[in-house]
Amino acid sequence: PRHPVAMARFGLSGIRSATGLSKHHFSGIHAPALLGGMAAHSMLPLEQSPSAGVGLMLALAGHAVGWPFARGGSQAIPNALAAHLQALGGEIITGWHVRTLQELSTSRAILFDTSPRGMVEIAADALPSGYQWQISRFRRGPGVFKIDYALAAPAPWTNDECHRAATLHLGGTFDELAASERAMFSGEHSQRPVVLVAQHTQFDPSRAPDGQHTLWAYCHVPNGSTVDMTNAIEDQIERFAPGFRDVVLARRTHNCLELEADNPNYLGGDITGGIQDLRQLFTRPAPRLDPYTTPNPQIFICSSSTPPGGGVHGLCGWFAAQSALRGILK
Repeated sequence: PRHPVAMARFGLSGIRSATGLSKHHFSGIHAPALLGGMAAHSMLPLEQSPSAGVGLMLALAGHAVGWPFARGGSQAIPNALAAHLQALGGEIITGWHVRTLQELSTSRAILFDTSPRGMVEIAADALPSGYQWQISRFRRGPGVFKIDYALAAPAPWTNDECHRAATLHLGGTFDELAASERAMFSGEHSQRPVVLVAQHTQFDPSRAPDGQHTLWAYCHVPNGSTVDMTNAIEDQIERFAPGFRDVVLARRTHNCLELEADNPNYLGGDITGGIQDLRQLFTRPAPRLDPYTTPNPQIFICSSSTPPGGGVHGLCGWFAAQSALRGILK
């Protein structure tokens, strides 16, 4: 690192819980609530380490570059990546559920952008039993309940500044946010959950028909939950945008099992690729000097179940690619 002192300062704060950091540095209600909303992305109780690190990282990114999103929808990102790969002579095959390693072409390196369990299910014959036992101990994270909305008008936020943000964290005070995440982690369903809201058509009209809008929202729930959280989510939105239900044209809900059906990597609705507590943040998916490698020199894992974990950053794949190249060039 080029800035070891700054890195050490971040580490000393980031290793803490969001509750501890908030009580040590902040007073009043606004700053703690701001930190709490961002720290909730850790999908950990806010009293648990390293929830502060997640909140600080998102705050730093917001101050430095904002939280950008792709014009035209998130599909624009994989479309651009696919076009670049094909321009280099790469081939992409879709619509094929790979079940065994023998279905894949002979390659010097195979990178699994899957859950650890998915990798083992496909490559079991090529991985030693000891490593498979380690993978079996990898712990899932909580799940989410998500709603996609079609709206006749933007959400009627009472705070005008909410219209200027593409992403919102709804939940009230830090104590309310902490109570929601604590309940979720204990296997309960909060009636006042932390709700993450994205309203991209406020800034990208191409995502909806003229004069209409889209919005999506989700809250955290216990892994594998099938509880319908629609009313709890909409009650929270109505709390800060009275009349929201009146502008809803249509909604589509997704519980944890439905999310997993759409993407088998979301085991039980876990969108972060495994719990990201201190024990599993640095040993994902198994304790190894190079976490992207496996005991088989041909097989690598590059999903969010590797460091630095879940998030919109692509670093898991970047580091896994470096590991694969080092192995190929030996």
